[in-house]
Amino acid sequence: MGMIRVYGLLLFLLVLDLVSFGDARPHDEQPLSRIAVHKVQFALNPSVYVKVTPTLLGLEGENIQWVTLVYGSPNPSNDDWIGVFSPANFSASICPPENERGFPPLLCTAPIKYQYANYSNSNYKDTGNATLKLQLINQRADFSFALFSGGLSNPKLMAVSNIVTFVNPKAPVYPRLAQGKTWNEMTVTWTSGYGISEAEPFVEWGPLGENQMRSPAGTLTFNRNSMCGAPARTVGWRDPGFIHTSFLKDLWPNSMYTYKQGHKLFNGTYIWGQKYNFRASPYPGQDSLQRVVIFGDMGKAESDGSNEYNDFQPGSLNTTYQLIQDLKNIDIVLHIGDICYANGYLSQWDQFTSQIEPIASTVPYMIGSGNHERDWPGTGSFYGNMDSGGECGVLVQTMFYVPAENRAKFWYSTDYGMFHFCIADTEQDWREGTEQYQFLEKCLASVDRQKQPWLIFLAHRVLGYSSCDTYAVEGSFEEPMGRESLQKLWQKYKVDLAVYGHVHSYERTCPVYENICTTEEKSYYKGPLNGTIHVVAGGGGASLSQFTSLQTKWSYYRDYDFGFIKLTAFDHSNLLFEYKKSSDGKVYDSFRISRDYRDILACTIDSCPSTTLAS
Repeated sequence: MGMIRVYGLLLFLLVLDLVSFGDARPHDEQPLSRIAVHKVQFALNPSVYVKVTPTLLGLEGENIQWVTLVYGSPNPSNDDWIGVFSPANFSASICPPENERGFPPLLCTAPIKYQYANYSNSNYKDTGNATLKLQLINQRADFSFALFSGGLSNPKLMAVSNIVTFVNPKAPVYPRLAQGKTWNEMTVTWTSGYGISEAEPFVEWGPLGENQMRSPAGTLTFNRNSMCGAPARTVGWRDPGFIHTSFLKDLWPNSMYTYKQGHKLFNGTYIWGQKYNFRASPYPGQDSLQRVVIFGDMGKAESDGSNEYNDFQPGSLNTTYQLIQDLKNIDIVLHIGDICYANGYLSQWDQFTSQIEPIASTVPYMIGSGNHERDWPGTGSFYGNMDSGGECGVLVQTMFYVPAENRAKFWYSTDYGMFHFCIADTEQDWREGTEQYQFLEKCLASVDRQKQPWLIFLAHRVLGYSSCDTYAVEGSFEEPMGRESLQKLWQKYKVDLAVYGHVHSYERTCPVYENICTTEEKSYYKGPLNGTIHVVAGGGGASLSQFTSLQTKWSYYRDYDFGFIKLTAFDHSNLLFEYKKSSDGKVYDSFRISRDYRDILACTIDSCPSTTLAS
């Protein structure tokens, strides 16, 4: 790095206070928050060096590429660490003051990832020399690598590397499919560095092997002032670029389509994304093999081992890997909240969309809102904690499409053939009399069970039943006030399954109503369930949650491990439920439901109106 840049860096590096996450649980701590940026000191030394190769990435259109770092220090320590910064000139952006009396720091970005200098070379402390391989993704800016001493809590900047960049940092990347508001519509959302003042975004698509057409895309973005607090509007801020969504309409059910994102620059040239395929959704009620994967709380992890903490690596990456391996046998994915645990460090959303690209580019990836996306004091969230790190729902509402009437109210319904899903937003009030309650009742009441026999309720927090130790201590075995309002809806409309995240483990109940099992059967249900089976599937990747030692009659199976569930509808009468571990993809719990349409019509406790004299 030239002397002018060194002195510029010295000038711009100033103070930033660490972010307090209030009552966020330690196992949900964002690893980047451990870096005490406000304590950075200068120990720039011409004898310390960091060199990175290659310097130009994506020469063959790649959006993910590995680089090799070679570095050395005359006074090495096991506390030395490498920070990856993007943009490369990380002293150049200036934070606006929070108020007229506040003096903002002029270094206002945390690294996008970090790794200890001795990670690949255990003898680094003795030799002072090491190499490190790191994976970079294309995310709209160049990169530099800084070597620090003093650990994360007392960092001293010793050297900054040469600059590394992708051939086209602005390229359209990481498409994520989602079902539209009608059964025959698929949406494609992606990220790029091209605003509408520079290029027109679109998707070129059509039936596989046939003529292609173009559909325009809408464009959204937001700025630092859209964030509700730190770190999202301070050290965690990073320009999100532009998020585009195109609507592919009038699809033929179950037909294969091909698509690619495009940007037409105003000089007449085109920028293209990669080419992908997807299968259109079946017609609601269509009788075909239909396979659904559901989980929550996956988070993101780095395949190069950086940012490693609290077992996110094996959980998150293994879940992602298992879904990719079995993708030919998956039709739709539902990720019910706590998406990537960015917690206000915006660069992590790019990292997450890159991680799931092989899945989300191929099958609809439907999401729900969790506490780590929405919660922030004074912003209308049902809970007043600081779990979103100041994002207050802006990122999740913008980065992913859901077919909600208003994405700020993150509840919606979606159909997939014989399945009807009602997705709740637990971070906003769901209790009787609220707007969300009215929506949920309408969603459950509107389904034609002769055509769509499999009725599934989804939510992030556990509104039903859970043996998690935190719920047990409260004495509720649920989110407080969770099922009190909703259980009469589940019973009245004969919801088959209610699936939740938030608790990072797996648990399945009996078919249950008002704490009582409606049958003692555990593996093969014939005829009416007479209650709802509640499932906690929050083991997608975040560090695991402990169970209580108390034994409840309604809890049939518990697993303190990472995993996900898969539902397979063979026809209108037969459903297979499977719980699979992320470590090996094998089935560890399962049951079947076999019934006829008349079984759904039959009255059970509180499921049919009371008989009157008129009837």
